[in-house]
Amino acid sequence: MQEGIQKLYEQMGISQEVHRFGEAVLASLQERFAQIDAMAEYNQLKVVKAMQESRVSEACLLGTTGYGYNDLGRDTLEEVYARIFHTQDALVRPQITCGTHALALALMSNLRPGDLLFSPVGKPYDTLEEVIGIRNGKENPADGAASNGRSTGSLKEYGIAYRQVDLLADGSFDYPAIEAVLEEEAGLRLVTIQRSKGYQTRPTLSVAAIGELIAFIKKRRPDVICMVDNCYGEFVEETEPSDVGADMVVGSLIKNPGGGLAPIGGYIAGTEECVQNAAYRLTSPGLGKEVGASLGVMSSFYQGLFLAPTVTAGALKGAVFAANIYEKLGFDVLPDSTESRHDIIQAVTFGTPEAVIAFCRGIQAAAPVDSFVTPEPWDMPGYDSRVIMAAGAFVSGSSIELSADAPIKPPYAVYFQGGLTWQHAKYGILKSLQSLLDAGILTPDALKR
Repeated sequence: MQEGIQKLYEQMGISQEVHRFGEAVLASLQERFAQIDAMAEYNQLKVVKAMQESRVSEACLLGTTGYGYNDLGRDTLEEVYARIFHTQDALVRPQITCGTHALALALMSNLRPGDLLFSPVGKPYDTLEEVIGIRNGKENPADGAASNGRSTGSLKEYGIAYRQVDLLADGSFDYPAIEAVLEEEAGLRLVTIQRSKGYQTRPTLSVAAIGELIAFIKKRRPDVICMVDNCYGEFVEETEPSDVGADMVVGSLIKNPGGGLAPIGGYIAGTEECVQNAAYRLTSPGLGKEVGASLGVMSSFYQGLFLAPTVTAGALKGAVFAANIYEKLGFDVLPDSTESRHDIIQAVTFGTPEAVIAFCRGIQAAAPVDSFVTPEPWDMPGYDSRVIMAAGAFVSGSSIELSADAPIKPPYAVYFQGGLTWQHAKYGILKSLQSLLDAGILTPDALKR
């Protein structure tokens, strides 16, 4: 069997040297992989338990059209999410188009003019900068009209202020500065905590660390809403941020919880008031959660959620493998090869745009869809620099599938995530290494370290 596997790797562009290098690294990871499998088993049981307690039936897998009144599958799925996240309520809808939309919906529905939004963990993900209004919009390519120095429809435009406190150099919270904001800002209404690193080289926050931060905030300002951007973190640990005091957890269904099957969608799980506010903003006042047809996606939403713990485990194995591969080659990786994992993203700092592009082209070449496409950096909406994205996915933009992306700016770090199966993630990582060798960025001697 091993001889046949090796032959297939060669036929798919992986040299014997690269394959041997990968196998040597893999041999040291069996204990880590066993821990990941145990976590997957725990979360798999948690999901099945929630489905059974919510009495998921065959009728739940059917869809509705039009207004979507009395949609059994939609309402039961939201009950399942509330059970998994141990929250009072949940909003899980195909009408939520992406993670940024889910976050914007949660913010805009629970903030009012005159309120203050506060981030105690530094700058948010790039696409949220225009949602908040801390980065001006670009020119509209449709009509050439300038943005006039504003982000149309942003929180800032509606009179909602924003403050942030950066993390300390070691990635820990600046508690004195956070306390000062809590004491000074009478209008503080909502605290946003981004779990994952985004396009930054800072640590992902563990659920335990998030819980400590929320406890610190709630002790001083119990009236403040604490929201966690949970993207890329679902089912990585035993608990979720809602288990440690978060009033809202927000994420995308084309990341972890969709299991690679959800074709669109997002979720907000939290207190009844926060979720109801979001529902009224998503549809309209007076309608809220009562409308919103499921349009035939319920089967994919349920089955994707069922598979999510196992799919997430495969992505985690890929992240650990990538960290060990590239750390051994001398590159800075975050998390490093031995750190505990709190999301599925692996950052590798290459230091040059050429290396970033070669890495992404290797990931694209490993895809089951569009493997023949050559990714190029482009001016992607919502970002302040050119971005290269590699994602030959069954669902467009799905980052639980094997994918990689990077802003083309210093320190020239690439962000790798996903893989519906561990075996495919492994192939993608080896293909990225082969691409760096073929481009002359690495030499064969590097594999002898």
